Amino acid sequence: MHNSLRLSGLNGPALACLYLLAALFPLMLARIQSAAPMDRWEYAAAAMGIIALWGMAVQFVTSGRFEAVSGRLGIDKIMAFHKLAALWVMLALVLHPLAYILPTWLDDPDLGWIRLHFYLTDPAYRSGVISLGALATLIVTSLLLDRLPWPYEAWRGTHLVLGMIAVLSGLHHAWAVGRFSAEGTLAWFWAAVGLAVLGVVAILYGWRWWLLHRRPWRLASVTKRADRMWELDIQPDSGTPPMPYHAGQFVWVTEGRRRFPLFDHPFSIADSPGRDGVSLLIKEAGDFTNLIGTLPEGRTIGIDGPYGEFTLEAHGADAVLLIGGGVGIAPILGILRDMVARGDTRPVRLAYAVGAVQNFACLDELRAATETLDLQLWLLSEDSPDTADMIKGRLTQAHLSKMLNGLPPDTTKALICGPGLMVVAVSDMLLEVGLPMRNVIYERFDYAGGGRSRQDHMRTARMLSVGAVMFAIVSGFALTM
Repeated sequence: MHNSLRLSGLNGPALACLYLLAALFPLMLARIQSAAPMDRWEYAAAAMGIIALWGMAVQFVTSGRFEAVSGRLGIDKIMAFHKLAALWVMLALVLHPLAYILPTWLDDPDLGWIRLHFYLTDPAYRSGVISLGALATLIVTSLLLDRLPWPYEAWRGTHLVLGMIAVLSGLHHAWAVGRFSAEGTLAWFWAAVGLAVLGVVAILYGWRWWLLHRRPWRLASVTKRADRMWELDIQPDSGTPPMPYHAGQFVWVTEGRRRFPLFDHPFSIADSPGRDGVSLLIKEAGDFTNLIGTLPEGRTIGIDGPYGEFTLEAHGADAVLLIGGGVGIAPILGILRDMVARGDTRPVRLAYAVGAVQNFACLDELRAATETLDLQLWLLSEDSPDTADMIKGRLTQAHLSKMLNGLPPDTTKALICGPGLMVVAVSDMLLEVGLPMRNVIYERFDYAGGGRSRQDHMRTARMLSVGAVMFAIVSGFALTM
C-alpha cells in the first residue's frame, strides 16, 4: 500500500523544530485575539489547555504509520517520542485547571477547593473532564498493556476510541468555555484540527481497509525454519501491483477475513527486493502468531507497507555489522539475502544469538553466504553447540571486539534487531569497543524488561528538552499578554 521508498525525510532536529513551531501557531492565534483581562496564572492555564489540545491531535500522526512524519527516525525513535509526548500532554492537561484556581487558592484555600470542585462537576466543563479522563485511561492502559487480561487487538481498539474521545471532547471544551477558542480565528483553527484528526482516522482505518481488500496478496507457502519459527512466502494476487521496498523494512500483516487495520501486526521482511513477493520469518509468540504454521496455502493476506529505516540504503557504510537475536534475525536475513543477490563486496560481520540450538533458522543459507560475500559468522547458543562453528554463551563485548577487528569504526555501521534487553546490552557494548553512537542502529521486536541503552537515554533527554521548550513557550505567552 505504502509505496514510498523515500528514506530522506526530515531528521530529528528538523522534526523537533517543526513540532515546536506548530505548537506555537495556535498560541499566536490566541495572542492576536481579544480577551477579557486575566491573571498571569489564568493566561498560563489557557496556554496549557491550548498546548494540550494541540498535542493530543498531533499524537494521531506520530504513531509510526506516516512515513512523511517519521522520516528517517525509525520505528524505535518515533514510538519513543509518541509515548513521551503523551506524558507531557497529560501534564499540561492536568495543570490547565490547576493554574486557573491557583490565584484563588493562594488567597483563600477553601475557596480554591470550591472553585476546583466547580470546574470538575459543573456541566459546562464536563467535556473537559471527559477529555482528561479519557487521556488518563489511555495512558494507564498503555503502561499496563502486558498485564491486562485482554487481546492486543482489543487494546488497540480501546486506544483508538479513547484517543478520539479525548481530542473531540477537548475540542468541544475549547469551543464551549475557552477564553480564546470559543470564537474567532482560533475557533476556526480548532475546527480544522478536528477535521484533520477525522481525516487521519479515515486514512488509517478507512482508506487502508479499502486497500487491504482492493489489493490482496496470497500465501504461496509456509516452511518451518526453526523451533516454532516459520517462513511465509507471500505473493501479490492477480491485479495487485508489486511492492517496492528496501531490505530490512517491515510491513503490517492481516489475513483472511480479518483484513482490517485494527487486526494487523508488524513483521520484518526477510527477503531481497530482487525476488518477487515478500518473505516473512515469524515465530509463534502470541494470539496471532501461534497458529501461523497452520495457515493454508492460498490464504488471502493483507500487506500494508513498507515502513522503517532499518536498511543499508538509509545508513551508508563501508563495512557492516549485522546482529540478530532470536526472531530478530528476520530483517538481518533480508539484508544479507539482498547483499548476496547484489554481489555486495563490503565486509560483513554477522552475529546470530539464540537460547537453544533448535532456534537457529536458515543456518545452511547463512553458511553458504560466506562463499559469495566477505562474510564472517558468529553463531551463539546458550546451550551446548552441535557443530564446530557454534559458540556456547551469549554475545559478549569480547565477541564484538573481534567482529570489529580490522574494520574502520567511523565508516562501519551496526544494525541490531532482537529482544529489548539484548538490543540494549549490545548497543552499549558496541560503544565500549569504539563504535560511534551514530553508527549503531537498532530495532526491538519487543519492549519487555524496560531496559534502556545509552542511546535511549540520550534520545529521551533530547525529547524532554522539546517538552521543556513547550512549557517555556507557555510561560512566555503568560508573561507577554
